[in-house]
Amino acid sequence: MLAQQKQDILEALKSVVAPIIAGTELNPTIALERPRDPSHGDIACNIAMQIAKPLKKNPRELAQQIVDALLAQNNPLIASAELAGPGFINLRVTAAAKQAVVKTILQQQDQFGKGAKGAGKKVIVEFVSANPTGPLHVGHGRQGALGDALSALLEAQSYQVTREFYYNDAGVQIGNLALSVQARAKGFKPGEAGWPESAYNGEYIAEIAQDFLAKKTVSASNGEPVTANGDVNDLDSIRQFGVTYLRNEQDIDLLAFGVKFDNYYLESSLYTDGKVEAAVAALIAAGKTYEQDGALWLRTTEYGDDKDRVMKKSDGTYTYFVPDVAYHVVKWQRGFSQAINVQGSDHHGTIARVRAGLQAVNQGIPQGYPDYVLHKMVTVMKDGEEVKISKRAGSYVTVRDLIEWSGGGDVQKGRDAVRFFLISRKADTEFVFDVDVALAKSDENPVYYVHYAHARICRMLAQYSESDADLAALKEVDLSPLTAPREASLLQKLAEYPEMLEKALEELGPHQVAFYLRDLAGELHSYYNAERVLVDDEPTKLARLALILATRQVLRNGLSLIGVSAPNQM
Repeated sequence: MLAQQKQDILEALKSVVAPIIAGTELNPTIALERPRDPSHGDIACNIAMQIAKPLKKNPRELAQQIVDALLAQNNPLIASAELAGPGFINLRVTAAAKQAVVKTILQQQDQFGKGAKGAGKKVIVEFVSANPTGPLHVGHGRQGALGDALSALLEAQSYQVTREFYYNDAGVQIGNLALSVQARAKGFKPGEAGWPESAYNGEYIAEIAQDFLAKKTVSASNGEPVTANGDVNDLDSIRQFGVTYLRNEQDIDLLAFGVKFDNYYLESSLYTDGKVEAAVAALIAAGKTYEQDGALWLRTTEYGDDKDRVMKKSDGTYTYFVPDVAYHVVKWQRGFSQAINVQGSDHHGTIARVRAGLQAVNQGIPQGYPDYVLHKMVTVMKDGEEVKISKRAGSYVTVRDLIEWSGGGDVQKGRDAVRFFLISRKADTEFVFDVDVALAKSDENPVYYVHYAHARICRMLAQYSESDADLAALKEVDLSPLTAPREASLLQKLAEYPEMLEKALEELGPHQVAFYLRDLAGELHSYYNAERVLVDDEPTKLARLALILATRQVLRNGLSLIGVSAPNQM
């Protein structure tokens, strides 16, 4: 049932419980739950059992008193009420109350399910954040799907969301990239004498070297164009060109994936802008550091870490978590009271020390800042075998590979499959991406299953009328004919959508949207197999058309949240 309906019933229960507890210090919380067994009703409440003991009353007798007072109100939402067990109250909602969800959906359309809990609040969601040392791999793809869907869930609750990509364009890996490109530009190949031990071996390195020697110009999001000078001995020029080249490649991958960012933040800017030095100075000033063995340490054990951590090594360089601390201080200073990071599970060890550093700078940053959504590995299966490498990347499967394989050459189809699949499991579980399943035109393929539900509705609506005015008029029809069992199930599933969105956001679990869409598609298919929509009886036909039109709207709303299209035909 709809949230407002549940709230109205809750208020009705409060009104009958109030005189029962008058004159006492009781202030019970009345909770409404759905019975595990649908035959027990639509709503269950244990308030009588909560207050019976302190009132020294029999819980069943108290429950009966509450039921009698509730039914005396003649509430239009409540059809019946009965007792169960030691004092549970089971309520049944009227058919009209259940049917009301259809008109609500048809009136609110793409706003159905959205709320205002985040109104006036800013949140930054950082995801993908790949080192610009190679193409995006499937792990980055899982981050992209999770981060973008999570951002959409936040926006659905009226949060002001900033999607941010953090470029790790500083450090040892960038140095290795430059050396790799330089070696290729000098004519060396992987495995040959003179090839750097820590070099990247993918074919993309040869492509970068070739374009560098050709003195080409490349550019990337939020960056100035970089023109190669072709000098194989100018390692700094090679580094700048290589980083920008790969940033552009990642931009192309993200475009194919349908993921857009509001801002790109460079790790190198934390050093050039003095943010790292400022964060370190703040930690020293707060008395949270000490020197030992020629290194600067942070007292992270004061904030729950298992041991103190080195911030600045004896050679004068910073450890990798220090710029992370500086970066999150900057996030806080930019006005983001909530920050969410979507990262691989290999980042688990950095959480405690980053949060410790943020506490230690003494700038009022809350203890749990930032929130983390950590995802596990993705295994790719194709033709019944695990795929471990990409010809272009050399050592891993790229996002672009996965999109191309899963779409059979159709980028939109591939994007839909990859996005849906990569959020269809909880982030903290390992996932096997089976390309053969993604290509299957069967119930085994969840994307096909949901798409087919949407296309099936479109076909039925087109058989009724191709006039937008005729479809718009369905929001005013009489819904009382919707009494069949499968109609009741479909109505209930539609009404669950707003609450599902709230729960998914609360748990930072966009996988729940994919679960819901598959369930809703299942309800639609079952309904289609059980009942004819275009029947001869006009009132029944119109009511059923309104029901499937509302179902199509919710399918579209949910698919849009996770960045998946809603095709009108298959």
